[in-house]
Amino acid sequence: MLDLQKLYESVQKNCHISDGLHAQDYGLCTYLLKMRELYRWEKGLPLTAQLPKEEVGNWLSAREQLWDELVDNSFECLPIDEECYDPFETAAINQALLPQGIVYGGGIGQFCKPSFFIGRLYQQKWREGLEILMVADEYARDLSAPPAMTLGTTIFIRRESVRRTLWERIEGWNWKKPENHFARLLSIYNAHQDIETALDKMTEDEIETVIHHEIGEVQAGRLLGNNWEKMLMAIAGSKAELIARAVRDHLADCLVTLPKLLERRQPAALLLYLANLTGMRHALFPALVEAYQPWLADENHLEALTETVKKGQTHWLNTAQTLLACYAENPADSATLIAKQMETIPLGSMIK
Repeated sequence: MLDLQKLYESVQKNCHISDGLHAQDYGLCTYLLKMRELYRWEKGLPLTAQLPKEEVGNWLSAREQLWDELVDNSFECLPIDEECYDPFETAAINQALLPQGIVYGGGIGQFCKPSFFIGRLYQQKWREGLEILMVADEYARDLSAPPAMTLGTTIFIRRESVRRTLWERIEGWNWKKPENHFARLLSIYNAHQDIETALDKMTEDEIETVIHHEIGEVQAGRLLGNNWEKMLMAIAGSKAELIARAVRDHLADCLVTLPKLLERRQPAALLLYLANLTGMRHALFPALVEAYQPWLADENHLEALTETVKKGQTHWLNTAQTLLACYAENPADSATLIAKQMETIPLGSMIK
C-alpha cells in the first residue's frame, strides 16, 4: 500500500531544498511576507489570525538553519508503491496518485526556482482539451506557492494559494483604506459585513479568471514556441525576466482572459482583475489602465476596453517575438538586450 506520510515528507524535503537554494532571490520585504504566510500554513492558522512575533522569529531562524543543513542535498525521488519517481515526472506521478484523490505538482517557476506541492484533489475537469486539476488541503508546499501553473496539457489550480493571495490584497488595502476601485470591489462582495463569506466568493470568481489565464498561457505557448522557455532560463533573476513574464501574461490575457471577462459581464470579476494588475504588468500596459476608465464610470461603456484587448493580441505577440529575437541574436547577453529593447516600445500607443 502507498505510504502517504512518507510521500508527503519526501515532497516537503524537496520543498525545503528548493527554498534553501532560492530564498535569497527575493527582496527582504517579499521574503518576510512569504515566510510569514508559510508559517501560517504550517501551523494551520486562519488568514485573519494575528501571528505571535517571537514565535515566528524563532521558527524563521530554525527554518533557515534547516535550509543550511540541506543546501548540498539533491532532490529526493518520490516513493509510490514499488517505484521511486523523479520529482519532475509530474504526469507519471499523478497517474499513480489521482485514483486515490491526491494531486502532485513539480515544475520550474520564477527565478528558475523548482516548485513542489501535494494536496487533495478538489475537482477534476476538462476545457478546450486541457485537464484542470483543482487542489485543496495541501500536505506539502514550498515558499513560492503560485496559485496556478500549467505543465503540458494539465492546469493546476491551488485554491489555498488563490484565497491567500486575495487576502493579502485585502490586507494591503486595509492599511490606508483608500477610496479606489478596490474599495468598490469590497463593497460589491459585502466584505465589511462578512469577510470570510466575501473571501470565499472572491476565491470562486478569481479561480474562473485564473483558469482562463492558464488557457491563454497554453495558447501563447503555442504561438511562441519552445525557445521562450530557453530564453527565460537565460535571463533568470534579471529585470528582463520580469518583463518577459509580464509580456506573456498580457498576451495570454488579451487572447483569452479579458475576452472571457468581457463576455461574463460581471463587474466584480473585472474589478478583481483590475485590482490584481500590479507591478510590472501594470507598468507595461498603461493603455489597458486608460481603457478601463470609461467602464469604471459606467459599466455599459466597454468599447474602449474591448478595442484595446483586441489590439493587444497583436501588440503583445509582436512584443514577445521581439524579445525572442533579442535572445536569438545574443543568448548570453539577452537580458541586457531585452531591457534596452523594451525602452523603445510605445506601450501606450494601442488605443490611439
